[in-house]
Amino acid sequence: MSKISYYTAEGLKKLRDDLRQLKDVERSKASQAIGEARDKGDLSENAEYDAAKEAQGMLEMRISKLEGVLAGARLIDESQLDLTKALVLSKVRIKNQTNGVEVIYTLVADGEADLASGKISVNSPIGKGLLGKSVGDVAEVHVPSGIIKFDVLEISR
Repeated sequence: MSKISYYTAEGLKKLRDDLRQLKDVERSKASQAIGEARDKGDLSENAEYDAAKEAQGMLEMRISKLEGVLAGARLIDESQLDLTKALVLSKVRIKNQTNGVEVIYTLVADGEADLASGKISVNSPIGKGLLGKSVGDVAEVHVPSGIIKFDVLEISR
């Protein structure tokens, strides 16, 4: 059974587009590469053929994994979310109690995480620590070096 993951409409569209690209474009490229390698002669000593077959196997594995992710993907209904708690799609402004640095993160599903744009996974250590917190709460995040405490300053959508 596939694992349930929650996605925004944008994230779900990206997953579907990626799968379509792999199936429609990359699959035909892999088949073409195998055909070209096969035309070069004896398959028992043809490294190019072996490499093309291996690449095709890796592609099929990626397609299968993405199909599994999509099978368990659910669209998040933003109108049903509690605005007072940090949940998926919440934009949370936090302050590190140790050094006073403030950051803003948007909590998203694993497949949509992008630290450069401020999107962190709800399954990351910070994401797990923030889930369910309200403004004024202290989030304790367990990291390899110990525990980091963050003050939750603001939650928005």
